[in-house]
Amino acid sequence: MHNTIKILRAGRDMTQEDLAQAVGVTRQTILSIEKNKYVPSLELAFKIARLFQKDVEEVFQYEK
Repeated sequence: MHNTIKILRAGRDMTQEDLAQAVGVTRQTILSIEKNKYVPSLELAFKIARLFQKDVEEVFQYEK
């Protein structure tokens, strides 16, 4: 699953730690999601999307 979290964070001048605290996870979780090593739960995906005021499909794109 591809995501645009790093780009969205940069647009808001947020660190991984800032985003992690905002959605209630560790910085390591955000790092793993950004590197496509971890697929977030549906709940976490929606939290991240809402934070950036985006649809979940704009933040996460499924790839086969």
